[in-house]
Amino acid sequence: MLVTGLIFIVFFAVDLPMLLTGEILLGIPWGAFQTLTVTYAAEVCPLTLRVYLTTYVNVCWVIGQLISSCILRGFVNSTDKNAYRIPFGIQWVWPIPLAIGIYLAPESPWWSVKSGKNDLAKRSIKRLLSAHTGLPDTTVLANAMFDKMQLVVKEEEALNAGVSYMDCLRKGSIRRTRIAALTWLAQNLTGSSLMGYSTYFYTQAGLDTSMSFTFSIIQYVLGLIGTIGSWFLSQKLGRFSIFFGGLCTQTILMIVVGILGCLKGSGVSWAIGSMLLVFTFVYDLTVGPITYCLVSELPSVKLRTKTVIISRNVYNLAGIITSIITPYMLNPTAWNWRAKTGFFWSGFCIAATIWAFFDLPETKGRTFAELDKLFEDGVPARKFKTTQVETFNSQDIINKVGRDGIKSMVMANKAVNDSPAEIPEKV
Repeated sequence: MLVTGLIFIVFFAVDLPMLLTGEILLGIPWGAFQTLTVTYAAEVCPLTLRVYLTTYVNVCWVIGQLISSCILRGFVNSTDKNAYRIPFGIQWVWPIPLAIGIYLAPESPWWSVKSGKNDLAKRSIKRLLSAHTGLPDTTVLANAMFDKMQLVVKEEEALNAGVSYMDCLRKGSIRRTRIAALTWLAQNLTGSSLMGYSTYFYTQAGLDTSMSFTFSIIQYVLGLIGTIGSWFLSQKLGRFSIFFGGLCTQTILMIVVGILGCLKGSGVSWAIGSMLLVFTFVYDLTVGPITYCLVSELPSVKLRTKTVIISRNVYNLAGIITSIITPYMLNPTAWNWRAKTGFFWSGFCIAATIWAFFDLPETKGRTFAELDKLFEDGVPARKFKTTQVETFNSQDIINKVGRDGIKSMVMANKAVNDSPAEIPEKV
C-alpha cells in the first residue's frame, strides 16, 4: 500500500528535491522487503528446501533488474521530455497483485510460536504441509512440528530472556551477528557494484550506449541462469564451499578486468564487457544467492529477524559508500579509473576470501537446533561440518510434550524427512 501511494510522488515530481523525497520515502517499504523476505523464506520451508527458497530471493532481484534494463533499453532513444516518467509508472503494475498474494500467504509458524499464537501456528503448519505425507491426517504431523518448534523456542528463551537489538551484540550472539553481517558485506564489496553501474561501465569501457544497454540485458539473463544453476550446485556442495569458491573466482576475474583496463586496442572494450558478463554469471552462481541462504541460517530463531535487519543495514551502509565512490571511479571527468576499478574490488575480494576461510561456518544439513548447539559450544568454523551434536535429551522432550507427543513426533518423522520442524531422528 505504501509503495502504491509513494510512486505518485516520483511519477509527478516537478524537480530534483521532490524526486529525491519520493525515493527516500519508497526506501522505507523497500527496506522491509529486503529483510522480511529472507526470514520468511527460512521459516516456512523444510530443511531440504531452505537453500532453494532463500536463494530464490536473488532470482527475484535479478528478474527485477532484467525487467528494468529491458524497459530502459526501450526508451534509450526516446526524445519525449516525459519519457523518464514511464519507468516509474510501470511500477504500479506490481503492488496490487503482489499484495493479494501476500495477504493469502500463511503466517510464519515460527513467529506465531514465539508470539504465543499457538492456534495460528498450527493452522499455518497445516497450510504449509503437503497432503502426501503418508499419514491419514496431517494434524498428527502438524502437532508434532508444533511441539518441536516449542522445544526450540523454549530452549532459546531460557538462554535469552527478553530480546532486544542489543542481545544480538552480546556474548553468545555476537559471533552469529558478526558472521551474518560480514557475509552480506562481502556480497556488496566484492565487485557487485560494477553490475549495478554496468551500463555506464560498458560505455566507459568503449561500447556505444545502445550496445551497453544490450550488454546489461545479457548480463541479467546470465545472472538468472547462474542463480538457477546454484540450486544444482548446492546439491553437491555446501554453503561455505560455494561462497568461498565464488570469492576466489571473483578475485581472479576482477584482477583480469583491471589488467585489461591498462591495455589499449579495439578489442579491449569487448573483452572487458565479456569479463563482466562472466563475473555476473559467477556471482549469481555463488556469492549472490548463497548469501541469502547463509544470513537466514546463521542467526538464532529468537534473534533471526533482528540479526538479519542489522546485517542488511551493514550491507546498506556499505552500499551508500559504494554508490558514491563508484561513479567517481568510472567517470572520465573524475578519477577516470574505468576498468582499472577491477584492481580496487579485487583487494576486497582477497580480504573477504581470507575472512570466509577462518570465520564462515558450513551450515548445510544443519537444523536450527543443531546450529544453536554448535555456536553455543564455540565450535570453530572449519569444524562445523564434522562435529556431531545432540540437541535435545529424552527427559527434556518428555517433560515438554509427554509420551503421546513423542509418539506423534516419531510417526511424523517416519512420514516425512526434514520437515519444517526439523524433527531429530533420535526422538
